[in-house]
Parts: sequence; C-alpha cells; structure tokens
Amino acid sequence: MTITRLPLAAALLAIFVAPAAPADAPTKLDNELTVLGATRAGNADGTIPAWTGGITTPPAQYKAGEHYVNPYADDKPILTIDHENVGKYKDHLSPGQVAVIKKYNDYKMLVYPTHRSASFPEYVYEAIKANMTTAHLQGDGAGVQGASISIPFPIPKDGREAIWNHLLRYRGVALRRFQNQATVTASGNYSIANIEENFLFVYARKGATPASIGNIAFYLKQHLLSPARLAGTYSLVHETLNQIAEPRHAWLYTPGLRRVRRAPNIAYDSPPPSADGLRTFDQFDMFNGAIDRYNWKLVGKEELYVPYNSYRLQNPDVKYKDLLKPKHINTDYARYELHRVWKVEATLKPGASHIYPRRTFYLDEDSWQALVIDQYDSAGQLWRVSEGHAINYYDVPTLFTSMETIYDLQSGRYIAMGLNSEGPAYDFSVQLTPSDFSPSSLRQEGVR
Repeated sequence: MTITRLPLAAALLAIFVAPAAPADAPTKLDNELTVLGATRAGNADGTIPAWTGGITTPPAQYKAGEHYVNPYADDKPILTIDHENVGKYKDHLSPGQVAVIKKYNDYKMLVYPTHRSASFPEYVYEAIKANMTTAHLQGDGAGVQGASISIPFPIPKDGREAIWNHLLRYRGVALRRFQNQATVTASGNYSIANIEENFLFVYARKGATPASIGNIAFYLKQHLLSPARLAGTYSLVHETLNQIAEPRHAWLYTPGLRRVRRAPNIAYDSPPPSADGLRTFDQFDMFNGAIDRYNWKLVGKEELYVPYNSYRLQNPDVKYKDLLKPKHINTDYARYELHRVWKVEATLKPGASHIYPRRTFYLDEDSWQALVIDQYDSAGQLWRVSEGHAINYYDVPTLFTSMETIYDLQSGRYIAMGLNSEGPAYDFSVQLTPSDFSPSSLRQEGVR
C-alpha cells in the first residue's frame, strides 16, 4: 500500500531561515573538527583521547545476529565515584547525576578509560558535509529543511540546531528490537513490559535527498506483547520533519475495541500506558518529537562522566533479576567514561505546558546521542534524571543506546528501557518498507 502524504505549503515552511554555515566551516571539518563537529584532538591532560575513526571493524569474536561482543572487556575501572567523594568530581557530573549519587548510599559510578568508539558509514559523513551547506531551520526552529541522512548542523549556532542533531542523528536505516521495559519500585519489586519495535528511518536511507524524503523522518510501530492487560496493543507513528506545519501522525490499535484510531496524544508529556507514570512520550529515545514548547539555549561544551560503551548491559550472561535492584540498577554492570558533551538548556515558553518546565541536555560530541538529561519540576527542583547507556553497534555502524534509565528522585522509583540481554539482539538488517507502517497494516496485524 502507498502512503499518501499531505501537501505542505512552501510559504509556511520558509517563514524563518537560519543563517548559512560559517564560511570556514568546511575547513574546520577537515582539520580540527570531525565531520560531526566534534573536537578531533584529545583534551589537555590526555584523559580524553583524539578521535581516530571509532570502531571500524567488528571484534573477531562477534557473530552477526548475536549480542554485541564487548571490544573493551579487558578494561578495568580507573575511578569509583560514590556519595563520599562525589564532591571532588562534581565539576564533571551533571547536577542530576550528583543528586542520584548523594541520594543512594550504595550507588557508585565506575569510570573506565575513555574510548571514542563512535563511527558511521562513509555515505553518512558525505551527507553531513552536504547538509552543512543546505540545511536550515523552518518556522521558529520547529522543523528542518535541506537535510537528509544524518545531522543537519555539525557546527550548531544555537540550541535548536543542537537538539535537531540529536533528533536526526544516524541510527541505521531499519531496526527491529524486542526490548523490555521495567518499572521498579523503591523496594525493588518490578514489572516488565515486553515490546516489539520496528523502525524505518527513511530520512537515513542511502541516496536519500531532501526532495525524496518530503516531510518524513521515520516510521515506528510498537506492539505490546506483555503484560496481559496491554498485550495486543499496537501504536504507529509517522514522525515529520516539521511538526508544526504537519504534526506527527499517530494511530493506536487496542484489542478491546478491535479498531485503529488516531492518537494525537502520543506526544509531549502524555504518559505511555506501559510506563507506570515514570516517563512521558517525549522521553522515548531520551528525547523525541516537536521542540516548539521550549526555548533552547546552547551553553557550550563540557567534559562529563557519561554512560558509554555499555556493552555489558546487553550481555546474555546478565539476568534482569541481577540488574534490576531497589532504587537503581546494579551499577556493577554500568560503565562510565569521560567525554566531551554539548550542554543545551531547554526552558518552557510562556503559555506553553509540560510537566518539565526545565530540562538540561548533555549530547555526545561524537554522535549527538543524548547521554544525560536532567528534568526539573514546577518548583525548580530536580525531579528525574535520564541516562542513555550507549554502545557502537559496529555491524551498522552507529552509536545508539543499549539501555535507558530514568531515576525519579522524588519517589525513589525508576524505569529501565531497552533491556534485551535475555532476548534477541537488536536486528539492524531487517527489511522494511513504508507500506509496513500504514494504518491498514496495523489493523491487519491487530486482528491476527
């Protein structure tokens, strides 16, 4: 089935056009910066190495279709940060990370040697170079035009461009994953929702151009397999590049009604049914969706201890009962490294609504993956802290999360998403087409 897109008014999309990239931008990307705009050199004291291309070939032990072999398995922690010494290292931690460490006496952060493992296909690098000269914001930053395949703004001028880099970063072309989402109480009891997810990043396909993409960034179909009360529920999203000119299209199929209906509430701060109130729809993939409710400020770069090269979290030897502990995950399985990150402040616009009036984002300079996000409540207090435990999926290659956690500092509860050590590995080789993501396909699958 062919999916028909609504026509967009070119005049509406051209209300605002950001200034062109600096004249010396191509020279910078060829010299002191990587193609993604990261500082190519290491830091002054050598604790962050130079980027030399990331992982370019899978480890010899890796077999296609299996869980990802840890290329840094022999590394040992070089530092442990806990509630007793966190003050010494707070300059390299987000306020939210500091708060989590202080709140839980048994929480520790194991810091390992830094490996700048992020890498991408050559056609992605070429597309970024092209995007740099053609990409621009639409409206008040509500959308992007003139870009394809990967990040639009390797040298961002403001916070809107930086957050669009996260939203449009390369994550492969297609992905099927069976990921478990655990909601954990303060006492350690947990329930697990098992979800089948299929992605098609049409924006990222080799040979894609701004003209061929239209206004679609990606398609996503989710099928809830458990718990029993939600089993058989499907959701479908067509993510647009300009969500004000053409808002996200979303549909929901519920087995009780046995019909497909529009679902405009799959956006912003609406709570997903499987998350037990511990996250919002726009906290999926750390952050997703329209950016129009916030003002975005690009603060600059910092050196931060962030979750990185977290291969152990998806190791089949790690069982959920050993990983999911009271108040936080078992930190023996997590890995942190010192990396440079872009800091972006998001503050709610006057008259706009969201349960998080303020959010602070820390985006990996080598991939634009959001690695840490601090979320504040209406009283200005830290409320929830998100961490994206990333790895290089080196058969693609791309840097993407292997697990995401959101710690609720007020309730003592947390949610862990993307768990798959007890299930199949993520499959980036799956063959999908846009017709697999039509509302009619949702109906057909739902009644089987």
